[in-house]
Amino acid sequence: MSENHTTPAEADEPGLAKGAMPAEFGLPTAVFVVVASMVGAGVLTTSGYTMASVGSNAWMLILWVIGGLTAICGALTLAELSAALPQTGGDYVYLRASYGPLPAFLSGWVSFLIGFAGPSAASAFASAKYLLEPFQAELSPMLASIRIDIVILERGVATVLIGLFAAIHLVGRRQTAHVQGWITALKLVLLVAFAAAGLVAGWPSRSHIADWKPVTDSTGMLALLSSLVYIYYAYTGWNAASYMAGEVRDPQRLLPRAILLGTGGVLVIYMAVNAMYAMALTPNDLNAIINGPANKKGFDAVAPIAELAARQLFGDGWARPLSVAVGLMLLSSLSAYLLIGPRVIYAMAEAGQFPGVAARLLPRAHTPGVATVLQVAVTLVLLWIGSVQSIIMYAGVGLSIFSMLAMSSIFILRWRQPDLPRPFRTPGYPITPALYLILTGMMTAAAFNQHQKESGLALASILIGVPIYYIWQMLSARKPVADRTLE
Repeated sequence: MSENHTTPAEADEPGLAKGAMPAEFGLPTAVFVVVASMVGAGVLTTSGYTMASVGSNAWMLILWVIGGLTAICGALTLAELSAALPQTGGDYVYLRASYGPLPAFLSGWVSFLIGFAGPSAASAFASAKYLLEPFQAELSPMLASIRIDIVILERGVATVLIGLFAAIHLVGRRQTAHVQGWITALKLVLLVAFAAAGLVAGWPSRSHIADWKPVTDSTGMLALLSSLVYIYYAYTGWNAASYMAGEVRDPQRLLPRAILLGTGGVLVIYMAVNAMYAMALTPNDLNAIINGPANKKGFDAVAPIAELAARQLFGDGWARPLSVAVGLMLLSSLSAYLLIGPRVIYAMAEAGQFPGVAARLLPRAHTPGVATVLQVAVTLVLLWIGSVQSIIMYAGVGLSIFSMLAMSSIFILRWRQPDLPRPFRTPGYPITPALYLILTGMMTAAAFNQHQKESGLALASILIGVPIYYIWQMLSARKPVADRTLE
């Protein structure tokens, strides 16, 4: 795969292999993809779940620090892997090189079914909630007259958003870079401004942060650890740029920079935003909303945590435009997920582990058309059957399992391929990747204890991939050699 700056118009030249995606994304786009993938439905929804579950703003902030340190350990590990194996496909590439085709297939399967479909559905759903939240009073009578629930309307708006951004990414690669860059920059400006204004307005209530709650038994500890799943989900995007490594110019030099710059910047933003939430609201405030007699959304009533905080800090006058602004911010994450997810399916098809049709690129745009359609289809299924909270828990557990397996690849590759070029080496190895694995493992175990339904569904989704792999292998073996995808 070419690493030169190649435009779509040049993609048919002899220097670019037929069917290959040109490497034309630079450092800004790679950083924007990391930031857009991390800053989204996570920090703009999961903080409400965490505050209500833990019952302490102080512990909530501690958990966000732990989540950030875990993400940095993972990012430092991933920086070495992506620089050593700069190919499109992310975790799929590392697992194939270290553990072989079955774990690699399962990683791609999880990314397809959970890793990108789940966050895409959650981001679109959350965006729709924020966009419609200021108008619920006006919409409710109209919806009641035609017997449509507000949640159905939210899902309908989310469906339109998913289709819109999928279409943008299919049109062309330059359009993708421009759209992703501009909406991510807009999101960062709005979020930083919101956090700064919120910290100033909430400073008189800073005592809300010091609401320490003693953890004296295993139940309290399990609640803390399982709540890390929400935070883990919010930080997950640190691996986003690696999925498009083959499309980044000079990936061995630029990818580590993009991953570390994006992760470090997001950690600072997250702590500021969550401190603002803590000043605005107490866990009792959120539990009163959840348990209120008029609440028909269950736990999802505290999903629009940014809107609830804005209403408390600035009043109803500012809460409405801020809610719409947050809804627009979430479009950046949706865009990033719909950009990256199809690349995993494309890489699997290129390796012969997914129907070859998924590796087809649109003729003029050189974008993965079939893979994008497949990703959108799974995203819509999750959108229409789950709540924001259940989708996030389902995706968080599934991602954590395979993230641990992918990051453990660093040990295997150092042992099996000591001479592999490593332009970037993980600082603190082997402690850095080991710390990531230990913290993520503890969190995942607690999630299975506290959220058995969503965790069980995530595990079942992974295991379904095993027979599918062997069935696919059998079908591939029966095809004529000329018809098989290049292995």
